[in-house]
Amino acid sequence: MAGVQWQELGSAKADAADGLNVAIDGFAAMAVLLPAQHFMLLEEQPCCPGCLPRHPDAAIEVFAAGPIALRGQKLRMTGIWRVNNAPSGRRYQLHQAQLREPPGWASVSRRGVLAAGPLLCLAASAAGETTEGAAERQAQARQVIATGPSIDLHSHAGGIASVSRITSGHGFGRVAEPMRQGGMAAICLAVVSDGPTHRVMADHRIHPYRDPIAGELYQYGTQAFSRVHDLARDQGLAVIASKADLRAAKAGTQSVIIAAEGADFLEGQIGRVDEAFSRWSLRHLQLTHYRVNELGDIQTEEPVHGGLTDFGAAVIRRCNEMGIVVDVAHGTYDLVKRAAEVSRKPLVLSHTSLTPRPSRFSRRITAEHARLIAGTGGVIGVWPPASIYPTLDAMAAGMAGMAEIVGVDHVGLGSDMRGLVGASIFPDYDQLPDLAEALLRVGFSTAETGKILGGNYARVFAECVN
Repeated sequence: MAGVQWQELGSAKADAADGLNVAIDGFAAMAVLLPAQHFMLLEEQPCCPGCLPRHPDAAIEVFAAGPIALRGQKLRMTGIWRVNNAPSGRRYQLHQAQLREPPGWASVSRRGVLAAGPLLCLAASAAGETTEGAAERQAQARQVIATGPSIDLHSHAGGIASVSRITSGHGFGRVAEPMRQGGMAAICLAVVSDGPTHRVMADHRIHPYRDPIAGELYQYGTQAFSRVHDLARDQGLAVIASKADLRAAKAGTQSVIIAAEGADFLEGQIGRVDEAFSRWSLRHLQLTHYRVNELGDIQTEEPVHGGLTDFGAAVIRRCNEMGIVVDVAHGTYDLVKRAAEVSRKPLVLSHTSLTPRPSRFSRRITAEHARLIAGTGGVIGVWPPASIYPTLDAMAAGMAGMAEIVGVDHVGLGSDMRGLVGASIFPDYDQLPDLAEALLRVGFSTAETGKILGGNYARVFAECVN
């Protein structure tokens, strides 16, 4: 049986394997926990179900001999290799495909998590745990949360990011109650400032589909910020605007940090940073989102500016002066590199995960990318797409892998609550104790777990905000 390597796709060697029985490892690009006979195989975990690379040679079309249970883990497939020269379908196909045993995910120490991969299966060790041991870990998890504060670096909870809800004045989803049940003290509740100009396109990825009208995104931002404050009043959530406010946030007092995903509402006007700070209590600003804007380039589109623009640098400096946390999520490596040079305060990358080889336009980051953030004293929020982490234990292992790269002081939680395109294994805040237990199971101490669940972000906030 021949072996096909991903780096060989598009080469004469891959074409010469046409008709041979081959084996290849990869990840299914579709919703997890569903049996399927036809799906796409990718080299790395997709950011979300249906997220496919643009290049025709970067995915393999699989036609299985029977339904295969896709559970978000790495698959070892065998089948007949076909080179498709027809105008429809992917160039490389695997016919009569069968699933072999997936590569083993052995139980290892935290130091070995990264080498073993982010989908480390810890269920076997958990199943053998004594009742007394499980009860002790539950008590430890509750204590970590009680002494908090636990903070989510990136959230759209309550339905605040929906263009239709904002324009129609539709009611809010529950936010305060799940936070209270799980012990989540504060969330960075983010408006989406480029919302009217992007959508999911035919390639199953989010793209901008039109340019904004002059003044449109500023006006939309005004509506969106107003809606966040309406939600806070409606559900009794305190708005954090200072270091003292954050110190007062505990598991029993639910609070929000007003954030923006994308600085598109600035529309190139630096004075609007001051306005958002004073009028809307903005304290957490993500520079870019799904539109290449005036501040810089994004991971999901072709670069235009070569990274961070001069205006983007000016915005970072103004945020440092005013007391606003700067978030470089969605920005390219080149953007982050210059941002780290410009900023006098720690940076945050609020929601992503590690991968050794990001595919083109991936939202995931390399170790080098992560180290740029840690080098500023900042924090990287690990997110919970089920397509990357099928269980909370797997997510905890992913956080452990991040900690091995940048140190435990630079890892946080960025749930992207109600903002993920696909399924989440952290769907609401009442599951926070379960995540705390998973972090303890993977080998973090109670002190380290507290840092990851909020202590690290609280430190950065205190350094950035007056």
